[in-house]
Amino acid sequence: MIEALLPAAVVAVEAFADVPGETPYPGEEDLVARAVEGRRREFVTARRCAREALGRLGYAPAPILPGPRREPVWPSGVVGSITHCSGYRAAVVAPADTLAGLGVDAEPHGPLPDGVAEAVTTAGEPAHLAALRAADPATHWDRLLFSAKESVYKAWYPLTGRWLGFEDAELTIDPAGRFAARILVDGARADGGPPLRVLDGRWLVAGGLVVTAVVVPHPGDPSG
Repeated sequence: MIEALLPAAVVAVEAFADVPGETPYPGEEDLVARAVEGRRREFVTARRCAREALGRLGYAPAPILPGPRREPVWPSGVVGSITHCSGYRAAVVAPADTLAGLGVDAEPHGPLPDGVAEAVTTAGEPAHLAALRAADPATHWDRLLFSAKESVYKAWYPLTGRWLGFEDAELTIDPAGRFAARILVDGARADGGPPLRVLDGRWLVAGGLVVTAVVVPHPGDPSG
């Protein structure tokens, strides 16, 4: 499913169920030692998806450890992203010489809990969501916006090393399956690349899920 949102250079592996009794990969046990069972299962499955994706790029199986903000630390020369929610786990990876960054997110396709939409929208976004809702009330646009901002952050952080709040990106959602996030803070990158001012993404709703993806191409590369 998620591969439909991504360019051909990206390897995507997804799962819609967990393997009963599957244990954490050696070296990752401590990462979920205190986690509740549901969180433990989704972690184990998502990391397995990530290892399978890396294997398709030629990397040997190894623990995938977290960085400073719990983000997965990929092997040198790889960009990637992991997501998991109820009934879905996925990982995407690509060679770093083909893409500068990746971010993906999946959420249940339902309304956000009370109060969350107000916490994750900028001043202009509620009116935009209302217009989308009037044209297509079957889509939970608030959940889509939340997921898109999660994907934006996952693409942003590895390139900048800085936090990006929900209020720091303003989204414009195209009902045809794309979105653009205008970055409202300094987009300077740690790798010296061009500042991140607008991040483009794609979305789909299927199987009770909303799935979003952001691709950051290298300068001059139209990928994504």
